[in-house]
Amino acid sequence: MSDILRELLRVSEKAANIARACRQQEALFQLLIEEKKEGEKNKKFAVDFKTLADVLVQEVIKQNMENKFPGLAKNIFGEESNEFTNDLGEKITMKLCSTEEETAELLSKVLNGNESASEALARVVHQDVAFTDPALDSIEIHIPQDILGIWVDPIDSTYQYIKGSADVKSNQGIFPCGLQCVTILIGVYDIQTGVPLMGVINQPFVSRDQNTLRWKGQCYWGLSYMGTNIHSLQPVVSKRNGSDVQTEDARSQAESSHPFSAVISTSEKEAVKAALSHVCGDNIFRAAGAGYKSLCVVQGLVDIYIFSEDTTFKWDSCAPHAILKAMGGGIVDMKECLERYPETGPHLPELLYHVGNEGAAGVDLWANKGGLIAYRSRKQLETFLRLLIQNLVPLGTQV
Repeated sequence: MSDILRELLRVSEKAANIARACRQQEALFQLLIEEKKEGEKNKKFAVDFKTLADVLVQEVIKQNMENKFPGLAKNIFGEESNEFTNDLGEKITMKLCSTEEETAELLSKVLNGNESASEALARVVHQDVAFTDPALDSIEIHIPQDILGIWVDPIDSTYQYIKGSADVKSNQGIFPCGLQCVTILIGVYDIQTGVPLMGVINQPFVSRDQNTLRWKGQCYWGLSYMGTNIHSLQPVVSKRNGSDVQTEDARSQAESSHPFSAVISTSEKEAVKAALSHVCGDNIFRAAGAGYKSLCVVQGLVDIYIFSEDTTFKWDSCAPHAILKAMGGGIVDMKECLERYPETGPHLPELLYHVGNEGAAGVDLWANKGGLIAYRSRKQLETFLRLLIQNLVPLGTQV
């Protein structure tokens, strides 16, 4: 339903405004940069302001979508709980109130009476945002609302958001760390099948005006449903190695003549990194943030994002998965791919989003247990898997 996607774009930009305001308004930034001190972690909420920023973004997304599409909120899920306990021991449920004054009053309770910060935050929360993409205006597609579930990661790469530098230099367009690695992720999936349908990735911190020091962002989206595939990057190009003119067909023809490129986590296993060095040569990039690494694949900066650990979650992968699916790619379970290749046949083990991990509890219920591989082309993925497995086996790697 393109109406829902249009609204997701709008609320993602509203969320990005909140994220930017928390860094740019002095009253909020002073809270944001305070660090937890040992022994104070449960005593003073102000030092946990980053959690409030996460929760507030999540609640703004949830309540704006519910206002426009009644009944949808019950199927919107995220990483954060919206309950806080302040210095007085009061349990407060964070929500978006009907007026700016009411929201400021509620925020003041959470922030232990810090009125200037509460008012500044309420102001940006209640600002109206107009944001859409003309490409969506030509698409009218009906997806029944009652089959839709939504995963939200309100501020992915929180550490970079708090500590992130504004002056990190990119490596062939890929930022290893810094504010550019922060993303807001909203992924829509079919609650019956778990298949991703729509995705929005909002990157709040893309470029900064050197005079005003204010940031501008960028938004990416995709929709894949019943044979309709549309995304915000058409026509698809590759930007790697400084080229922005290589089409998908040209890339396909050139696959055998150049090594793959991949983006990985700094915590990736040594054995996997060693195997990748044989497959990708020097085209291995390290970056922060699961959402940002997936975005690098979406943008065509790399061919593959691979992560063998089980520390990404459904809210990290659903949005980019939907966009990549609309582009002809996807995100698969890495462990299953390695175990089943080459018998995977036409049915690759794509990640699904409607069922938790059996026997797990808490956040582990929604972990991507087998790791993941994000890719832009099925043909590329098959070739990449073959080469990766050839180089993992001699290493005796159990992934």
